[in-house]
Amino acid sequence: MNYHLLIDNFTNPAFLFFVLGILAVRLKSDLEIPNNSSKFISLYLLFAIGFKGGQELAHSEFNMGIIWAVLFGIAVASIIPLYTFFILKKRFSVENAGAIAAAYGSVSAVTFVTAVSFLEIQQQQFNGYMVAIMALMEAPAIILGVLLIKIFSEESNSQMKIRKVVHHAFTNGSVLLILGSLIIGLLASEKEARGIEPFTTDIFKGFLAIFLLDMGITSGKKLKDFLDSGRFTAVFAIIIPFINGIIVAYISQLITPNTGDRFMFAILAASASYIAVPAAMKIAVPKANPGIFLPMALAVTFPFNITLGFPIYYWVASSL
Repeated sequence: MNYHLLIDNFTNPAFLFFVLGILAVRLKSDLEIPNNSSKFISLYLLFAIGFKGGQELAHSEFNMGIIWAVLFGIAVASIIPLYTFFILKKRFSVENAGAIAAAYGSVSAVTFVTAVSFLEIQQQQFNGYMVAIMALMEAPAIILGVLLIKIFSEESNSQMKIRKVVHHAFTNGSVLLILGSLIIGLLASEKEARGIEPFTTDIFKGFLAIFLLDMGITSGKKLKDFLDSGRFTAVFAIIIPFINGIIVAYISQLITPNTGDRFMFAILAASASYIAVPAAMKIAVPKANPGIFLPMALAVTFPFNITLGFPIYYWVASSL
């Protein structure tokens, strides 16, 4: 079962375009995505993720269960980058520590989609509002990542008021876009939302493939930085997600009795963003090196989760 999941996901066109980007660099090809196009695609992905999350939330019937689930998801997305940042800061620059912490505090939409397939095989259901929670969990980690970088960066003014730092984090273009898109998706009528569905849904995977091609080229150019960062990065990319997934799978029993939802919470805690966070950091913190945090999330954490992580998290979630 896990073997087939592994094959299915590593033959995913988006992932293969990421590999193509790395190969293009290794082959010394002149293939590249223009900077303006790259920035547009980054903004589009943030917009689409936020809007679809808002639509899912709009279709859910509000009750205390949803509210507690949303608060739990936001809490998880806030705690993980906080504690991981201080672990990472001992090994990396402030910019890279903040970017990695944000990536691991945030979530992977592709891992989430893969987890849906896993649950279908298990004939297990989960609630639709988990998609909205996934989108809501993107922003806290990005905000905290930017906030921590601004607070601890040597270039920051030591007299800078925290209020100004928080304001900068919340008004950062990428954060504002994903939160604003979520609210717009929540408020938009179903009829009007269907009018732009071809843009927010149908072409998403195509833009994702081009984005990962660009990220592959960027990572390929800086692959040496990842290799030079030592074994710590690979160990971190396995151990930290595993710990996060196990703990959240266990604690989530306090939030929901649904095994599928508990498994999804574990996946959200264990996954690392290689779409929203790289897109945000590319704009907000250009000094952060995607050659380190992107391969950690995509080349180590992602395959670990879909091969070994899924069955372990599911076992914990279903045995409670």
